[in-house]
Amino acid sequence: MKRARTALVAFVPLLLAFAPAALAQIPLVLPDGSPKASVSQKVGLSDFKVAYHRPAVNKRKIWGELVPYGEVWRAGANENTILSASTPFTFGGKAVPAGTYGVHILPSEAEWTVILSSQSKAWGSFTYDQKEDVARVAVKPEPADFVERLSFTFDDPANDATVLSLRWEKVRVAVPIKVDTKAVTLASIREQLRGLPRFSWQGWNQAAAWCMRNDITTDEALAWADRSISMQKTFPNLRTKAALLEKKGDAKAAAALRAEALPLAKEADVNNLGYQLLGEGKIAEALESFRKNVKDYPQSWNVWDSLAEGLQKSGDAKGARENYEKALAMAPEDQKKRISGEIAKLK
Repeated sequence: MKRARTALVAFVPLLLAFAPAALAQIPLVLPDGSPKASVSQKVGLSDFKVAYHRPAVNKRKIWGELVPYGEVWRAGANENTILSASTPFTFGGKAVPAGTYGVHILPSEAEWTVILSSQSKAWGSFTYDQKEDVARVAVKPEPADFVERLSFTFDDPANDATVLSLRWEKVRVAVPIKVDTKAVTLASIREQLRGLPRFSWQGWNQAAAWCMRNDITTDEALAWADRSISMQKTFPNLRTKAALLEKKGDAKAAAALRAEALPLAKEADVNNLGYQLLGEGKIAEALESFRKNVKDYPQSWNVWDSLAEGLQKSGDAKGARENYEKALAMAPEDQKKRISGEIAKLK
């Protein structure tokens, strides 16, 4: 026992001697002078994200001094600013595969070069190597409202495009991004149809209907419509095939399919068709669909509500009000306030 106590007494000073050195290796977590940020945007089915750090102007001269002209800059602070994309895209017109890229900028007084590098894990631009460039885009900086902390945004998002903008101090630098959304979606549909959606008529019909709406009237789209019909003949899939055939110039076969589809229509089918026709500006045809539903399902508040909306869009305020009142008399409580508001607009 005495021998053990002696060993412990000898060990404690040794432990204390090493403790400060060991503790010195554990840094505190403190606020970052250039806080981390990220911004993301979906374009069609494509996901884009920029992760970066946001330095402040802090009363300094930025361009030409803090960020020197003629030197590659990290487009932010600390580690690489990175741009990630889930699908192929074009960056300022340059084709870029899906992936994650370091973002760098080479500024000058007249024109800047925005760079995507295959190296995305470096610290800043200190080890930047032009041989690792994936794309270089020449951009003219634009005057902009003052921004204290550097900011990236995705501006003007559309179904197949957006603009990546950097703003700091009184400068904006913008690079257009474009995606072939039709090609991306078509590839995604093919992949999805290898999973659970392949086991229902709805999945095949959705695929064919998307092609129809996007003017992709290929044999593949017709085959998807046929696959859906072979699983279960329905109002939606017969009309999808009819629309595809009509786009291919076979109006006779399309009309026959629409006639075959009509007896299979349910309330929701006809209602959806009516709203589709309204969206296409075919008001007379939409009203025909809504009136069919009123005739077939007179106890449904929703059919009167839809007919009223169609009449309202056609300019028939009196007819719209009368049908809204019929809908109001049958509607559930959570719909009464909205319908009452529509009636008030028409008085």
